[in-house]
Amino acid sequence: MAHLLGADAISLTVDTRTLLDGVSLGVDAGMRVGVVGPNGAGKSTVLRLLAKRFEPDAGRVTYAGGVRVGLLDQRDELPAGTRVRDLVHGDDAVHTWAGDAAVRAVHTGLLGDVDLDTDVAHLSGGQRRRVALAALLVADHDVLLLDEPTNHLDVEGVAWLAEHLVARFGGRTARGALVVVTHDRWFLDAVCTRMWEVTGAVPGGPGGAVLGYEGGYAAYVLARAERERQAAVTSQRRDNLLRKELAWLRRGAPARTSKPRFRLDAAAELIADEPPPRDPLELTRLATARQGKDVLDLEGVTVTFPTPTGGERTLLDDVTWRLGPGDRYGLVGVNGAGKTTLLRLLEGSLVPGAGRVKRGKTAVVATLTQDVGELDELADLRVVEVVERERRTVSVGGKELTASQLVERLGFTKERARTVVRDLSGGERRRLQLLRLLVGEPNVLLLDEPTNDLDTDTLAALEDLLDGWPGTLVVVSHDRYLLERVCDRQVALLGDGALRDLPGGVEQYLELRRAAQEGGAFAGAAADRGAGADGVPGGPGPTPGRPGDGAAPGGTGPGDASGAGAAPGGTAAAQAPSAAEVREARKTIVRVDRALSKLAERQARVHERMAAVASDHAAVLALDGELRELDAERERLEAEWLAAAEVVD
Repeated sequence: MAHLLGADAISLTVDTRTLLDGVSLGVDAGMRVGVVGPNGAGKSTVLRLLAKRFEPDAGRVTYAGGVRVGLLDQRDELPAGTRVRDLVHGDDAVHTWAGDAAVRAVHTGLLGDVDLDTDVAHLSGGQRRRVALAALLVADHDVLLLDEPTNHLDVEGVAWLAEHLVARFGGRTARGALVVVTHDRWFLDAVCTRMWEVTGAVPGGPGGAVLGYEGGYAAYVLARAERERQAAVTSQRRDNLLRKELAWLRRGAPARTSKPRFRLDAAAELIADEPPPRDPLELTRLATARQGKDVLDLEGVTVTFPTPTGGERTLLDDVTWRLGPGDRYGLVGVNGAGKTTLLRLLEGSLVPGAGRVKRGKTAVVATLTQDVGELDELADLRVVEVVERERRTVSVGGKELTASQLVERLGFTKERARTVVRDLSGGERRRLQLLRLLVGEPNVLLLDEPTNDLDTDTLAALEDLLDGWPGTLVVVSHDRYLLERVCDRQVALLGDGALRDLPGGVEQYLELRRAAQEGGAFAGAAADRGAGADGVPGGPGPTPGRPGDGAAPGGTGPGDASGAGAAPGGTAAAQAPSAAEVREARKTIVRVDRALSKLAERQARVHERMAAVASDHAAVLALDGELRELDAERERLEAEWLAAAEVVD
């Protein structure tokens, strides 16, 4: 495999921490690398160094000749006043990119509900993330460096992205490479064939390193467990030797001050080799307030929001949902379908337009929101001071723990516990959010994307906590691993205002979404949610291409029929396609996209067969004829797609 880029003995020190100490890395064509490690260890820093966003203190990063590298940062800093079209495609004419099947696939997968002429300032958080990701995927990069690409994506979007990246960077003919930082363990297993663990700087110990493992996340966990088992055996052997050495040093007359030098050297070597203890990263099971028989009930609840075009969008339509003590639900759904709205109803911060929310007398509700910015007002306080403001002592396992002891058990070292909030990493802020929540001893937990920004070790500790959580739990997450681990049942919001039970879990949800797209069930939904009368794409509701976020309540969604396709002289109204024609064209686009994807797979298989029989001239000629037929079919389908796109546009 061709070498694309490398890091040669790079070192970097931030403040007093040596994040990277003489680290060497290499990326070759066909590699799909997942990067994991504790929050604050330097995972994002590794990506920025490889992208040459800044220089290391020592060492260097080198690219092979002509290699193009693209970086997706954690923060989507999209310039206000820029149209989506300009951000994704620049000055390219529509026919230039619309004729490319790969670009069309990105549009279908990520931009199905986004109007290309919308100002990026008017997009929701999920839409902004997908626009930034689409801009990177359609560009001609050899190496993609993705920092938390699944943040703000729904379950369906994560599945599409995984499939796209494997198709692009998988196989023996892959020319590019992928390096991705993510906390989504299902995504790591589905996409990556190699893992890098960024260890981070150890207080009082060595600088940070990057350890390599073959295989995806599951293989990494097994390999790491074996490594730690071997380290435990070595540590036990070291402890036994150390006890023997120290016992020998204590023996003899008190006045005797000299010992054989080799014995003293051996003891010193053992002590120096003793590694610092690993951060415990233990989320404490806090005392839980008593629950009664009644917890939270939604009875005939309806929630609607006005749309920018003067219509009305129904997020929840006559929904009844009863939560009892100890119930554990996972909630999935397309972005914008009303998941966060449902949580706000349960916590009492939103009043339904119809129906009622019945709350048990003993229910103590706590909500973990997606916004770590809620800690900004505490930016000048230290971590331990933030917790002390909530509660100075907490009873854990019959013992009273102080705030400093509690934050240490949550994985903050003594040094980090004295760090001010503004200097914490995103994952550390998320951990602090969770700790503030738990010290209030709630008995109903509402978690809105709790895995965002958390490292895999903290996620394992969080799951361990939630496994034994005796209260009522509702989790909104795109992390399938977490949902299947801690929730007993899953429910879904499919965008039609109803809440649907999912006996088959997340996989059943994905099957329902695929069936809805294939049947065009969501093609007419845009009109019901305030889209223009002619179904212009980009309205607030999902479109058949890929139902996604939808416009946020009160957001902007240009679905105005009056401005769509107006021609000089005012003749456009008579020539404009009907709503039925637009819906049929959208169905055609979805059908053709599926057909083109299958065709691409057939072409790839033919190429593989040609490579396998390269020495057989007759077989190669026969396969070449088959390829020509497939190319002709592809051209026919692309022409059909362009014709349908003209109707939609």
